[in-house]
Amino acid sequence: MRVRILIVLLLAVLAAPARLPAEDIVAEALRSFPPETVRLEYSNSAKLRQLPNYERLRQRYLAPQIRNLEKSLTQLSIQEADVDEVVLGWKSGSSGLDLYGLATGRFSLKAISDGAAGKGLAPVQIAGLNAYCFEPDAAATCVAVLGDSLGAFGSRSSLGPMLQARAGSAASLGSNSRFKTVLDEASKESPIWGVAVGPGVSDWFKGSMPGQENLELDWSQAFANVEALSYNVDAADKVRLDIRLDCTTQAAAAGLRQVLDGLKSFQKLAWENQHPNQPNPFQTLEVDSSGQRVNLKLTTAYATLGG
Repeated sequence: MRVRILIVLLLAVLAAPARLPAEDIVAEALRSFPPETVRLEYSNSAKLRQLPNYERLRQRYLAPQIRNLEKSLTQLSIQEADVDEVVLGWKSGSSGLDLYGLATGRFSLKAISDGAAGKGLAPVQIAGLNAYCFEPDAAATCVAVLGDSLGAFGSRSSLGPMLQARAGSAASLGSNSRFKTVLDEASKESPIWGVAVGPGVSDWFKGSMPGQENLELDWSQAFANVEALSYNVDAADKVRLDIRLDCTTQAAAAGLRQVLDGLKSFQKLAWENQHPNQPNPFQTLEVDSSGQRVNLKLTTAYATLGG
């Protein structure tokens, strides 16, 4: 099962000798993200860049919307190698889920300002701070400086509430006890991990399941009895994905396992029809359940990532 690894190129500011550990940037997310957040994903770009297969991972898993953002950020002289850690958040919007996030790294404020000026991007005021927006409309992506090694991004309509939350004038994700509990219980040892609740669960699967355009499946209904999703991705000699789904009851977990077993069989047949004689990157997918939890495990060789 394909997981989108969102290794996003985002803003941090001013060269800094030390970077925030994962716990600190996640704490910043709890302080900054809106309480309506239904998905959160962490990635350690600095660790991932050390992998010999880093470029293959990026090409395989980087979401299209992040690719577009990457191109935009070059206007601010922001390069991929300058970003150490990223935390992404999603909340329900008028056209799906809105994306926003935080990043740590090393950047020169002067270089950002000069890069923006060279592209004709003037700073705009959002919640009392200077930000750079790539388009004039409210849905355009904007970035803002938050500190010596921290920056934020999101649409103009998303970034404003984030900055207000940090200033204490709006509620933050830290006030959402349900989401915070899921986040506290998640394993955070991998360079990529994430959690989701509510509509964030089905959204994650819709973006991660290969060949979904051929599936006549109501994703929201399929995961209606899932209270929380958490996942980890370890990337070393192979890519290892571990997914945990916590359901409302044992019966719901048993029913979900049947659905996922069916999707696994469908995917195997679809792959063989579409890519005959090619290694199936999802061949090793394992599905099991225990009590109210359903577990999925997948180990994929780098050689199959191009599929």
